[in-house]
Amino acid sequence: MRDLLFVGYLLALLFLAFKRPFLFTLVYAYVDIVAPQRLSYFMLNSVPLSLIVFALAFLGYIFADNKQDSRFSIRQGMMILLLAYCGYTTVQAEVPVAALEKWDWVWKALVFAIFLPLTLKTKLRMEALALFMVLCAGTLIINGGIKTLASGGGYGVLVLLVDNNSGLYEGSIISTVAICIIPLILWLARFGTIFPPDWRVKLFAYALIFAALLIPIGTQARTGLVCIAVLAVLQLRFVRYRLLYSGVAVALGLLSIPFLPQSFTERMATIENYEADQSASTRLAVWRWTLDYAQKHPFGGGFDVYRINKLTYELSEVDVAQYEQWGIDPDDVEARLIEDESRAFHSSYFEMLGEQGYPGLVLWLIIHVGGLWRMELLRRKYAKSEKEGEQWVAPLAIALQHGHIIYLVGAIFVGIAYQPFVYMLVALQIGLDTYMSRRSAEAKWQPIAKQLTGRAKSKALLQPHEFHKN
Repeated sequence: MRDLLFVGYLLALLFLAFKRPFLFTLVYAYVDIVAPQRLSYFMLNSVPLSLIVFALAFLGYIFADNKQDSRFSIRQGMMILLLAYCGYTTVQAEVPVAALEKWDWVWKALVFAIFLPLTLKTKLRMEALALFMVLCAGTLIINGGIKTLASGGGYGVLVLLVDNNSGLYEGSIISTVAICIIPLILWLARFGTIFPPDWRVKLFAYALIFAALLIPIGTQARTGLVCIAVLAVLQLRFVRYRLLYSGVAVALGLLSIPFLPQSFTERMATIENYEADQSASTRLAVWRWTLDYAQKHPFGGGFDVYRINKLTYELSEVDVAQYEQWGIDPDDVEARLIEDESRAFHSSYFEMLGEQGYPGLVLWLIIHVGGLWRMELLRRKYAKSEKEGEQWVAPLAIALQHGHIIYLVGAIFVGIAYQPFVYMLVALQIGLDTYMSRRSAEAKWQPIAKQLTGRAKSKALLQPHEFHKN
């Protein structure tokens, strides 16, 4: 029965898309984020659904969309270079089979991110993409929020729709994305036109934000807690009463502690005491291994090169400061020697460095840091605009910038360098940037066009008089 519902819903979306081809890109976003093929028992899980929908989106743009206002940006060019470089390292990969498996979905994420800005030619289309991204992610977030309220969740315990530990269904990744989209939710609740911002829309937006804040609690992902802290700090940029805001935020944080599951508070405590936590100690060991590997292989080892690592590190039960507090000589404590291998990078930065080397890391940083810079330029340019058609621009630039910053901070601790959802965020930034650049260029040409049109009319009026004179 569930399969029939998914198939019926997809067919309805595709039917609408044949009338409005841009909707194919939104259907692809739905397929990529929610992954209904994973939720299906047999009718969708054997079909290359994402490839079929992307082909429809591309063909719809080629044959049915007006390409006059499409623009190509420098960052799209950087993504093309990154795509080509990833293809090269895949051919030269240290672990060929695993590299090909990862390449199979990475190239789709990059190609769609390159293609998507070409279709974002109006404010309505950008809003529609932002809305689909929020609602599709909200499908997982609402489900996780309800389960967290009901059971408290747990590390590796919270199941989102389906028992799958990849993509947005992985705890640390969904925690990062859940906090990342909060600025976008707030923008839609204020400036959205598809669903006009009345009390119902705002109530749903606040409820969705509450569910998003619950996700790091339910998954017990320390990355999510760090992302919440980053979001709180970013909000200080535009709050009028900063001291009051800071005080209320701290008070709410302290008041919430008694309501949090004990397992969550104990796990969050390991952020400070990382040496006593095997997960954190493993990450540090993997990062040291990656730096050593990059020195010998500056061009990277291809996707999933971490599979060849072998790690040895010490893990003490309690950190040195705690021993000293108890009056115990830390030298008297025997450290445990841990041996491990094939441990993942647990960081997008080290993921890029190990897999794509320094060239890939530089390209990746240009793509992401360039987005922050371009959004800041748009914010400054339109922050004080009083034109009715431009008041939404600066807030959207801020929302995309803040969401991107949260992602980049979360990416320090999670291997999400190629996460498709984030590349949709990048594509939305590029779409906004090129759209406003085109509007600015048109605004500059309008006075000249009017002047030329006025001269042409004057010349046309003078021509009969000159004829009679002759």
